[in-house]
Amino acid sequence: MAPGEPLIVVISGPSGAGKSTVAKRVLEKSPGLVRSVSVTTRGPRVGDVDGEDYYFVSPEEFAARRDAGRLLEWAEVHGNLYGTEAEQVDLSIAGGRSVLLEIDVQGGTSVKAARPGAVLIFLLPPSDGTLEERLRGRGTDDEAVILRRLENARKELESAKDYDYRVVNDDLDRCVGEVMGIIEAEAEKNGADGPPVPG
Repeated sequence: MAPGEPLIVVISGPSGAGKSTVAKRVLEKSPGLVRSVSVTTRGPRVGDVDGEDYYFVSPEEFAARRDAGRLLEWAEVHGNLYGTEAEQVDLSIAGGRSVLLEIDVQGGTSVKAARPGAVLIFLLPPSDGTLEERLRGRGTDDEAVILRRLENARKELESAKDYDYRVVNDDLDRCVGEVMGIIEAEAEKNGADGPPVPG
């Protein structure tokens, strides 16, 4: 990205690493940052709002968007398809706003390949035990799903080396502060407005 351009920021990490919570906090504290809403074939969970949490589409609609080249990245995660609409990101960037993508590691590396200036941040759990504890604590998945998520998480952790930054989520406030510090430093380097670092 040329100096002065807004940033594309990717936050990834295994299930249970706290991606959603960290991303939400960062967005709340960063008026200059907008969240990219992913497209998915998975069904809505309780409380999910279409167009706000995700754009929920059929597998056929997802395939049509993918085949038309409308997706900046896409990946299959836990048996469902997820993707990022390129137009949504481009419109935000064109409007001078940095974009936060909370996506899977496959998607993150795809974004980096398509947009080399993207900043990739990988969230790490304090330990495997913490990861399992968090996944079980959700109370939303059965045992087979939890075991599959744990197996996938261990594979995803191997992708941390491909990210620009790695942040351990052992304390939420500290983790959020570190992520915001990274975004601000990258924004300054880029000449763009970044979120304030909490004092």
